[in-house]
Amino acid sequence: MTAGSTSGTNPLSRRRFLTVAAGTSAAVVLSTAAARAARPPLGPRVYVLVVDGLRPDEVDPVLTPNLRALRDSGTHFTAARSLPVMETIPNHVMMMTGLRPDRSGVPANSVYDRTLGAVRTLDRASDLRAPTLLDRLAAQGRVTGSVLSKEYLYGIFGERASVRWEPSPVVPVSGHAPDVATTDALIATVEESDPDLVFANFGDVDRVGHVDLTGTTLRAARTAALWSTDLLIGRFVDHLRRSGRWESAVLVVLADHSMDWSLPHRVVSLAPRLEADPLLAGRVAIAQNGGADLLTFTGPAEQRADAVARMREVALATDGVLSAHEPARLRLGPEAGDLVVYCRAGWRFTDPRVWSNPIPGNHGHPATEPIPFFVAGGHPAVRAGNASSAGVRTVDVAPTVGALFGLAEPEGGYDGTARLEAFESAALAGR
Repeated sequence: MTAGSTSGTNPLSRRRFLTVAAGTSAAVVLSTAAARAARPPLGPRVYVLVVDGLRPDEVDPVLTPNLRALRDSGTHFTAARSLPVMETIPNHVMMMTGLRPDRSGVPANSVYDRTLGAVRTLDRASDLRAPTLLDRLAAQGRVTGSVLSKEYLYGIFGERASVRWEPSPVVPVSGHAPDVATTDALIATVEESDPDLVFANFGDVDRVGHVDLTGTTLRAARTAALWSTDLLIGRFVDHLRRSGRWESAVLVVLADHSMDWSLPHRVVSLAPRLEADPLLAGRVAIAQNGGADLLTFTGPAEQRADAVARMREVALATDGVLSAHEPARLRLGPEAGDLVVYCRAGWRFTDPRVWSNPIPGNHGHPATEPIPFFVAGGHPAVRAGNASSAGVRTVDVAPTVGALFGLAEPEGGYDGTARLEAFESAALAGR
């Protein structure tokens, strides 16, 4: 039902709030453009499903049978990778823009904001300065939906989708809605608006993985989360079948990064070492991203070159550090600061203090690059039982989905590649 509305001159900017019944009898509130009317989909229905933090080796016939069945029924990209920084926000942005962070403005979860003079999360709609599939397709009259379980993802994508769900209820501290609520919202979105494209994030596997103290051995809590999320994705697939949408469905299923676990003594804290250096003391801001530290020199510009060189020396001399990189070489842009430092597998950063990051599960470093990535669905163009060793990346999602809809490339082109090997060319041409 309609709970409220706002007016405006542009019908696509007007919003109404729909409260719909969910499968669990809970209420799901969706915000949607007021001008939308019921209509058949234009071409395929595409569902991009992100199981946050999922590792490739966790797609298992016993633990995650629904994900495994989807993977084996379509095209499985065996060498898929997340991109720097291997964190949630930048890789979700890359999925929907097809652009690297130096063009989107979103290099990490956490950055040092020179204007504010403080470290903050990139969770504002204004932080994303590139168009996304969500708004580009909506501008063409298609319906797009976002069902994002994490508050900061909802924040950065803002009102770009035609239909949006604000995560609720949100788990305290974690800042995400449980996957059961996300699934309810996803099904409600499909039933109420039947979008051409839906972008969904399932956050439980990631959030539980961060705090699972058995992560280096048993991963007990993580295993329970994997089993539960897999069942919920199976429930969504069953809904597509029962509602008659499966025959036109294309599912792009992937993770934004994987996960690595550290023991309590394997921590890296750069702040004390940087403070001990006369050139750097009081002049380095650290944006900690679990497996990556983003360092920014805040002193005089004329000293920056010498300071960055010294920061690199200090970092590389620290036990547990893997490597240090100029942000430009990683295509991260100026928002990433002056130096990106990665930790080794089995370690984690904890800055600015040694107790700042107590959680054992982390990502952001190269050990968490491998991700599952597969294309499935009932659409006749989906190639069945196919495996590809191509170097697929998260930035390839937007050009692949855009090609399915015949969407032109954005200004300057994509940084990713359309992975049309996942589809039968003859059926794809007919769409």
